[in-house]
Amino acid sequence: MSRPLTKQELHNLAMNIVGKDLEAKGYEFLAVNSQLKRNPQFVCIDKNNQRYFVIVKVGSISDFPITFDVIWMETFKHHARNQQAKVVFAGVGLGNVADKTQPPNLNEAYLLQYEGLEYLDIENN
Repeated sequence: MSRPLTKQELHNLAMNIVGKDLEAKGYEFLAVNSQLKRNPQFVCIDKNNQRYFVIVKVGSISDFPITFDVIWMETFKHHARNQQAKVVFAGVGLGNVADKTQPPNLNEAYLLQYEGLEYLDIENN
């Protein structure tokens, strides 16, 4: 019998989705952190050696994009500025095919809500 994915499994699935997107866009990974509530999940560079901190957040599928805590993000942006890095946010919604409000089951098809990479402005804040 199948079971719903755990929070860690949902996070890992979201990271795989975002990681493939980053690879397809030509980013090179310097570090990957898959622990829950540890940020950033990816530290990568582009072809110009610009460093990026990528934050992945997984949530339930909804009619609205997955968002981040604005106050917390300001603190993180400050950290990125100190490290000469840019911040990228990737919100990933995952849902069960039978009921999108429920998490997907292990080894079964799932619904995906992914708006792509969101490049956040760190200069003006």
